[in-house]
Amino acid sequence: MPTGADNAVSGAAPTTSTVPPAVQLRDMTAADLPAAHALSRQAQWPHRLKDWDFLLAAGIGIVAERDGEIVGTTLAWLYGEDCASLGMVIVAADCRGGGVGRRLMNAMLARLEGRTVQLNATEVGLPLYKQLGFASTGGIHQHQGTPSSVPIVSLRAGERVRPMGKGDLAAIVDLDRKATGLERRDLLARVLKAGKGVVLDRGGEAAGFTIFRRFGMGFAIGPAVAPDAQGAKALISHWLGSNAGMFSRIDIPYESGLGAWLGDLGLPEVGRVTTMVRGPAPSRDTSAATFAILSQALG
Repeated sequence: MPTGADNAVSGAAPTTSTVPPAVQLRDMTAADLPAAHALSRQAQWPHRLKDWDFLLAAGIGIVAERDGEIVGTTLAWLYGEDCASLGMVIVAADCRGGGVGRRLMNAMLARLEGRTVQLNATEVGLPLYKQLGFASTGGIHQHQGTPSSVPIVSLRAGERVRPMGKGDLAAIVDLDRKATGLERRDLLARVLKAGKGVVLDRGGEAAGFTIFRRFGMGFAIGPAVAPDAQGAKALISHWLGSNAGMFSRIDIPYESGLGAWLGDLGLPEVGRVTTMVRGPAPSRDTSAATFAILSQALG
């Protein structure tokens, strides 16, 4: 999750004779994406321009503009009638500490009024998000690496991992809704167009799934939804094993219990963020659980 909002920046204060250009907020458009991508590169985030294009096409965005230059961004994605995810909050280094991040957040939250809003925050961003009414609900651990050898995970009798077909979308959406409490049909359909999926099949019915797609410096695995850790490992190891030697990233909830297993496969933990929610937490069904999120921005 972005962390640049309202960070203090050292340096001399402007003299009284210097009046910096005012920062204005407006809707993000596709024409802003190269500048937004440049901001994320400045923050050392891995997003490609194509990743930004996907994120904006699936959601809504606001930019902060100063004298014709994009100096801040935020995006949000609407899930059903009452939930949303918020992310990609970035403020240019020379604008931090001036309240730009807070203005971006307040502007987006105004558009999301009446919805439960979730986000993933680093330690630096936590104070601002707490002030804005977000409460911590869990944590996400980022794992990435280039596994060279992935053992086959044993399946139970009657189980198999098979390619996802067009006819599986309804079942996938239902599993995702049970695991997250979110209605994300449109988003999942977009993700599947950009990647490919496999299903954990139990007796002819979809019991879990995961999606593999291009992202950043390599590939991303997620979401991964399964009834238990063994099923999740079978789904994840399918992609890691069939793409050995390729750089892969996976973001897992702390409670997934997959951290040590991923580390042993060659995907060590490289970072952590805190999951936060503003409003009533979505209701989940215990018959399916999230073992890897779609992304830190999308949840």
